Amino acid sequence: MQPPPSLHEVFDAVLDGVIALCPEGKVVWINEQACQMLDTSRESGLHRSLADLVGKAHPILDLVAAVQRNHRPTVEGEIPLDRPFQTARVVDVSVSPLLSHPPDARGVVLILRDRTAFADLHDEAAQRERLASYGQIAAGIAHEVKNPLGGIRGAAELLQLRIEDERGRKTAQLIVREVDRISGLVDELMVFARGEGLEARQVNLHRLLDEVIELVQAEPTAQNIRFEKVYDPSIPEFPADPDRLKQVFLNLAQNGVQAMEEKEGGTLTVSTGMTLENRLKGKDGRQQPTVVICFEDEGPGISAAIKDQLSTPFFTTKVGGTGLGLSVARHWVSRHGGRLRIDVSHETGGRVRVKLPLIPQAADPTKGETSP
Repeated sequence: MQPPPSLHEVFDAVLDGVIALCPEGKVVWINEQACQMLDTSRESGLHRSLADLVGKAHPILDLVAAVQRNHRPTVEGEIPLDRPFQTARVVDVSVSPLLSHPPDARGVVLILRDRTAFADLHDEAAQRERLASYGQIAAGIAHEVKNPLGGIRGAAELLQLRIEDERGRKTAQLIVREVDRISGLVDELMVFARGEGLEARQVNLHRLLDEVIELVQAEPTAQNIRFEKVYDPSIPEFPADPDRLKQVFLNLAQNGVQAMEEKEGGTLTVSTGMTLENRLKGKDGRQQPTVVICFEDEGPGISAAIKDQLSTPFFTTKVGGTGLGLSVARHWVSRHGGRLRIDVSHETGGRVRVKLPLIPQAADPTKGETSP
């Protein structure tokens, strides 16, 4: 008869992270799953403060402090755990006091449940619904707006020819310009309704990113911005539509630069890497090799209050912005079988990640849909 497993073996087999803290907030016990979640080892994690592992001012620290004050357990859902150059983990956290300790000096036990995959699936489903609704809205706008705009433009051109005074001609020209601007916005929005196919060919991801960075560096707003490239050289070429991906990356890089305008400088870090966890799945349900492209700036960050609105057409926080850039970027990433994720504000500013399959679904340009 085999001897019963030790307590350490039992907790290391649990899929949830388990951490025990002393009253001073230092780790006195941690299981293997918690080590993976916090990107540490048991030897490195023991006897360190929790703040060293999760970062100062992290929401988990507030939960621990509250439990130590009122001696009552608490549960909080979907708390992000940031990791450099990787998708942030999303965890549910429960904190309980160690009742064996005296009330005025109690340690606590934390249970961390990884919800990253669930959060990604939820975002993906919501993303599909939004893109489908944008297509319906775009088709309706085109039908109701484009024809009247053509009539307004024609009438303004006739006025421009018939009006003799300079002020009247300038007014007619202004009408024509504004009609063209509105028509351009409608055409841009129509990308959601047309279902255009992808023109896929072998793409060198890093060469494409270099071209994007070179374009952004030439803009006046980027004169005081430092660009840092952290590329994974093992990423091979893969089939994709380079023009659409350049459109996506250019939008994200420009957003990062514009976020640092008030600081009059900063660093935009563009990084690439492979991910082995929470990889993208094809239509057959199988996980595919997945590359992550990250754009990280040193601006004010992105608040949770506006995160979900940023990819909504015509919602913008920029003066003079159309509010279509991120929603169009998300559309083209989705058409590649990928996913675009906006991280909420963190210590170093704003961060947007793009996941793309290295063996993407092939495009059928005749139907404007993707197929395995």
